[in-house]
Amino acid sequence: MKVLVASALILVGSCATLRHSEKIEQLKDSISYDNKKVVEKYLSTITTGELKLYVKEVSSEKYNGRMTGEEGHNDVCNYIRSYYDSLGIKPPKTHPDYYQIVPKSVLPEGLNDSQNVIAYIEGSEFPDEYIYITAHSDHEGVVDGKIYPGADDNGSGTAAVFEMAEAFKKAVLDGNGPKRSIVFLHVTGEEVGLHGSRYYTNNPIFPLEDTVSTLNIDMIGRVDNRHQDNEDYIYVIGADRISTELHFIIQEANYNFVNLNLDYEFNATNDPNRYYYRSDHYNFATKGIPVVFFFNGEHEDYTKPTDTADKINYPLLAKRTKLIFATAWYLANSPERLKPEII
Repeated sequence: MKVLVASALILVGSCATLRHSEKIEQLKDSISYDNKKVVEKYLSTITTGELKLYVKEVSSEKYNGRMTGEEGHNDVCNYIRSYYDSLGIKPPKTHPDYYQIVPKSVLPEGLNDSQNVIAYIEGSEFPDEYIYITAHSDHEGVVDGKIYPGADDNGSGTAAVFEMAEAFKKAVLDGNGPKRSIVFLHVTGEEVGLHGSRYYTNNPIFPLEDTVSTLNIDMIGRVDNRHQDNEDYIYVIGADRISTELHFIIQEANYNFVNLNLDYEFNATNDPNRYYYRSDHYNFATKGIPVVFFFNGEHEDYTKPTDTADKINYPLLAKRTKLIFATAWYLANSPERLKPEII
């Protein structure tokens, strides 16, 4: 009798495994790009020259390291909103100056009021469903008399968001605008504790229940020590924590358009670095929103005054930006909304 019970359990377990495998295959088979040539048209607008221009500007010494609440960071936020205004990408109706003020009462002691910068493109078919593309705009400021320029951290992310915003705007002008709304969110206070994104998710401008996904970019312009022999990589963190579908969408985007090595080393739940908890996507994840964190890993200039624009790998930055754009394109234009479920 014991043998029969054991055999029955093995059979049930095998069937369950098979059903799970079938679900995964069905999910993967359902993810495809209807018109790759259209996507490629807008990917081609993401250029190393423009990325370099934006990284150099954001990491310029005139912004004094962009410390949250200080004049240099306020000035770079003004530069960011002026960029969107120049493209004709509008602010939220409730925040016509592009700013969401983050009061000093929610920031660490000694810091002044700061601001998140928000622009968005309204979706043509599902305007009340939102995909966020996020990057923090602040950095370390001036330490011991030395300016910390933060070219990779996070000038690279800021530049990437700029290029994707421009690509989506060109698509709109061509009559190929996204079906869902795209929110470009530049948050403050990341370096001092993820405060800008925490404030936003506690005081959202667009309803969080209507948020499809958040794609967070924090340091994507350099190569870490683990990849000196193969720089064509990006760390993908958190995509499978809330949505199995998001994990496979990124893989499909990568396969079709850029063919980077998607490195999941830091995605492990027991990762001692705990990167999943250390950038702004995490505050969206705590609200049950599917997220992903794109990251190049730490390098010898991480949080140092030597993190300068001349050390950015611009062709690689462009390739990584294209991966994120292709992912956002799919999320914005797929017939069905992304499912926040684990299979």
